[in-house]
Amino acid sequence: MRVKLEYGRDGLEIELPDRNTMVVEPVFVPGVANERETMVQALRSPIGSRPLAELVKPTDTLAIVVPDITRPCPTDRMLPPLLEELSYVPHKQMTIIVGTGGHRANNPDELRRMLGPEAVNNYRVVNHDALDDSSLAFVGTTRRGIEVFLNNKYLRADKKILVGFIEPHIFAGFSGGGKGVLPSVAGQRTILRHHNGPMLANPNATYGISQGNPAFEEIREAALMTNPTFILNTTLNKKRETTGIFYGDMVAAHDKGIEFCRKTALREVPHRYDIVITTNGGYPLDLNLYQAIKGMTAAARIVKDGGAIIEASECCEGLPDHGRYPELLHMFDTPRAAWDAVCRPEFCIFDQWEIQLQAAVQMRSDVYFYSTIPDAEVRAAMGLEPIHSVEETVEKLLRKYGKDASICVLPQGPFTIPYIADAAERQAAKT
Repeated sequence: MRVKLEYGRDGLEIELPDRNTMVVEPVFVPGVANERETMVQALRSPIGSRPLAELVKPTDTLAIVVPDITRPCPTDRMLPPLLEELSYVPHKQMTIIVGTGGHRANNPDELRRMLGPEAVNNYRVVNHDALDDSSLAFVGTTRRGIEVFLNNKYLRADKKILVGFIEPHIFAGFSGGGKGVLPSVAGQRTILRHHNGPMLANPNATYGISQGNPAFEEIREAALMTNPTFILNTTLNKKRETTGIFYGDMVAAHDKGIEFCRKTALREVPHRYDIVITTNGGYPLDLNLYQAIKGMTAAARIVKDGGAIIEASECCEGLPDHGRYPELLHMFDTPRAAWDAVCRPEFCIFDQWEIQLQAAVQMRSDVYFYSTIPDAEVRAAMGLEPIHSVEETVEKLLRKYGKDASICVLPQGPFTIPYIADAAERQAAKT
């Protein structure tokens, strides 16, 4: 059986035994016809909202929040119809804010690729900086006690537009919607409080769950504090074609998009597997190891205790070399030590959430990692095992588990939410 894994920009083809291998991907939905026209129509006939042109006056100032380079959002295709619809608003009154959350700033070349040259040349574009307290303002406190500090430029705008796309999310259930506010334009203190150990240890803070997911609920509550005017959310297939367009009221449009995404991404499997092969969805999601933890957690949903996960993620930016994730990797000798430390409420270091999620996977299974990261750095990442051939690693594991050991492949990694076909998990998948 030949399988193409989403790896970097070009993919990675591997050969696997037919007899005991199952491939699990999202339900394929073709891209919408006449994408631009459909987007224009969505701006004029939105979900749960009046048309955008009726909400924005020529005298309004606007903040348009867009995802950063680590997300495959088709922002360059979504912005032109939006900006054309708002052409009656002077350019000087509009700011495009790149919602980096806690990630690095995006460089000029990346901005041109992400937004398109017209947007970069004609509008003010700024990177959010979660570490710059002078650029933040206090909004309020959520019901769970999280103090919400957000980007000043976003808050000062008369009208606020959130651009994003909806996919399964490692702990928020689904991306899109309020994630355009938290963490996209939030300060580091707010992100730390939201992404803390007890929050992520909650069993409902995981892929595919929105109702009862404390992480999802806090994101939505924080976003609604700012009265966002309008959202532009899409869904994508593996060709990065737009499959659904969900524009309008933040709650109504996002919920509609979640419903659509759930039907395509959730895939039932009959049992747990000895070996699960996964990816992080290819470029740009597999830019670095920090991002690639998502692929591991998707595989962990269906791997046997004591089984093996093989992940292929290019990681052209390494660990990366920014943020505190690399420092945290070297802080603990074992995944158990990392988990125990990070789950304490008093533990508070930026990027700790990725260590926590990685530790949870490694405590249950061995993780073999195919990437461009040097072997020594992979081994130092809490004991991940570097490999140079997915096929050879599979052969080695079949000798360990037996020639009939079960194998499951998630070629698109966390774009798929696999779940076990028992009554309890069926119910959870519908929640």
